[in-house]
Amino acid sequence: MRSLKNLRPFKGGMGVFLLVWFGQLISLIGSGLTNFALGVWVYQRTGSVTQFSLILLFAMLPSIVISPVAGAIVDRWNRRWCMILSDSGAGITTVAIALLLVAGNLQLWHIYLAVGLSSIFKAFQLPAYTASTSLLVPKEQLPRASGMVQSGEACAQLISPLLAGILLGIIQLEGIIVIDFTTFLFALTSLLLVRFPDAKTDAVPKEAKTSLWQEAIEGSTYLFVRPGLLALLIVFALNNFVLGMIEVLFTPLVLSFTSVTVLGTIQSIGGAGMLLGSVVMSIWGGPRTLIRGVFGFTFLSQMCILALGLRADAALFALAFFLFFFSLPFINGWCDAILLRKVAPDIQGRVFATINMICWSCIPAAYVVAGPLAERIFEPLMATDGLLAGSIGQLIGVGPGRGIGLLFITMEILAIGVTVAVYRYPRLRFMERELPDAI
Repeated sequence: MRSLKNLRPFKGGMGVFLLVWFGQLISLIGSGLTNFALGVWVYQRTGSVTQFSLILLFAMLPSIVISPVAGAIVDRWNRRWCMILSDSGAGITTVAIALLLVAGNLQLWHIYLAVGLSSIFKAFQLPAYTASTSLLVPKEQLPRASGMVQSGEACAQLISPLLAGILLGIIQLEGIIVIDFTTFLFALTSLLLVRFPDAKTDAVPKEAKTSLWQEAIEGSTYLFVRPGLLALLIVFALNNFVLGMIEVLFTPLVLSFTSVTVLGTIQSIGGAGMLLGSVVMSIWGGPRTLIRGVFGFTFLSQMCILALGLRADAALFALAFFLFFFSLPFINGWCDAILLRKVAPDIQGRVFATINMICWSCIPAAYVVAGPLAERIFEPLMATDGLLAGSIGQLIGVGPGRGIGLLFITMEILAIGVTVAVYRYPRLRFMERELPDAI
């Protein structure tokens, strides 16, 4: 029987990738269960939306802050061990929460601390996981592998909330945390059973090694001196800002004209669309020119958000939400595939960490501006006696929620304009041909 130590990325690597992918999928589902259950626990005990939203903040900000340094460390260390240590750290925080809960001493600040620590571990785990793909998978299989990564995230987003809602009534928060810890052990075991090929670092002599801080900056430098990749990053950031706006405003928009049950149904339909898109991408792989596919599905997603603002109709929302989330795996997966092809393996950790930092920072920015824009500007404009009630209101309606609808339309008109302008940039449009493959 062939030893796992002798696995090479272009021979046995796909099998190793499948094992790692499955372990991470199980772990993602477990983490989703705990995140959902902790959010419910906090809201039920405080009744405060602000306290609940702080969980989202603590889950994101530490990763944003530490990402550049984390990316440099990922490129210095063995990426498999980065994932092992990150999963172990996240598992330890879960155990700590469980012990405090059983002892009856669990406080809000404990949860914020645990979520923040998990966010730090995620800053190491995510770039290590993404960068490892190019070491394990043949270049021609990268789009399909990226689609599988997207399908894993989609499965977790679709399954975890539904399963957690059922399990909370049966085994309570304590039981869910036990399941989460078991999934961490499963992911950890899958990583301990395999070996990753080392990233080639021959281009940097040992005597020329730089400091950790200089290496952290190299991720940004690598992108900024390659205008095609930098333009692609603008698309990433734009999509994430849109997602942040949707996360804040979609619920009040839907509840302005229908029930909570319909809202849940629309969200489930969106999750089904993301799962279907991930499966289709995993099977198909992608077109010959991936960048065209990225921008084609980006345009589709933007038109879907624009459609949400046109009319308060549950059927229209369900269709738009389905198509929007159906398009996301293609956008994210093909962007990842392009980056894995074009970025040298020994610097991929830093580059992906930099991308994560910039794109994730757009989401809190969307959180900050979405509420004030909707409540103080757009909703008053589209009130029954609002300034735009007699003009735009004749087209999209007036009253509660119509201001958010107008905000979605305005936002997407601007986003479509930026997307068209970016795509017209030759360095981006011809990037796959002009920028040599790194692997």
